[in-house]
Amino acid sequence: MPSRTPPAPADAATAARSTRDRLLDAAEQLLGEAGPRAATLDAVAAAAGVSKGGLLYHFSSKDALVEGLLERLRALAAEDLARMRSAPEGAARYYVRTSVVASSDPLQRATIAALRLVQDADRRAVAAFTEVSEAWRVAIEEELGDRALSRVVQLVGDGLWMSASMGVVPPDVEEVLAALPGVAGRPV
Repeated sequence: MPSRTPPAPADAATAARSTRDRLLDAAEQLLGEAGPRAATLDAVAAAAGVSKGGLLYHFSSKDALVEGLLERLRALAAEDLARMRSAPEGAARYYVRTSVVASSDPLQRATIAALRLVQDADRRAVAAFTEVSEAWRVAIEEELGDRALSRVVQLVGDGLWMSASMGVVPPDVEEVLAALPGVAGRPV
């Protein structure tokens, strides 16, 4: 019977990445649940099961931790954008369909953390969120050839995402797609 215990890290770089990821996970969780004021360095370290010194090894300040969170958001969004651009159904349908996601989705957790920072007027978070959002919209516009329609599709997807992230049961995504002019008649 195979072991369910994960193998030990192969080297120090792998172990360091694991600790860094645990710290980012903890920061995302604290931001999502209680907001920026609760995501202190001490609280993040405790939530990650790491000493404060261990946190400071990876992130020398709260600003560095925020930069790490925004770097993660950008990386996850870039991966999603690549999937979106290569989706057989097209970027618009992909965007709307994948807007209804589970709370355990890494991109959703990173987005919620960034939005909590945006709500706290963090200019870096505003810039990162704007950059990510605009890249998605551009991909939709490239497919549809219409800037206004690309924005409508994005707003529909964003509304579905917001509802799903608040626990509201979203409408049938196929019905929503069928109602979108310029997207409804496109082949899947």
